[in-house]
Amino acid sequence: MTEENAPNLVELATELTIAWLGNPNNRATADEVPAFLQKMHATVSELSGGATVAESEQTVAEEHVPAVSVRKSLASNDHIISMIDGKPYKTLRRHLSTHGLTPEEYRARYNLKPDYPMVAPAYSETRRAMAKKIGLGSKGRAAKAAVAAPAPAPKRTPRTSKPA
Repeated sequence: MTEENAPNLVELATELTIAWLGNPNNRATADEVPAFLQKMHATVSELSGGATVAESEQTVAEEHVPAVSVRKSLASNDHIISMIDGKPYKTLRRHLSTHGLTPEEYRARYNLKPDYPMVAPAYSETRRAMAKKIGLGSKGRAAKAAVAAPAPAPKRTPRTSKPA
């Protein structure tokens, strides 16, 4: 790569970062902007053939440091603390999708057990109680009970005369 292309890559990465930050749907704090710009520059450099795969893997390995410990993330019954940003959530699924992760990828990234919860226990219990209250799932149990014990047939009364 020549030195003439290097400033163009920086300018391109800067322009892409400005465009991304200009989108009102993207939210970023001032602390996150330099890291995003570096990532954007590394990506543009890699696409232009300037960076090697080993360098990009090294930067990926460095950025996956958990914000909190596993024990601290599960310390509260009311919420789960994300290892990505250290903030509490009742459910992690939507938060993970904003970062482009599935629960399995999240567990793999932070070496978590397969049974690591994605929903806070108190929130799960609240949803369970609400579902039981409105009768979700009872239709299947009632149908199984009806098949197991059929109701007796109604008694018929014989007709003796026709109405006039």
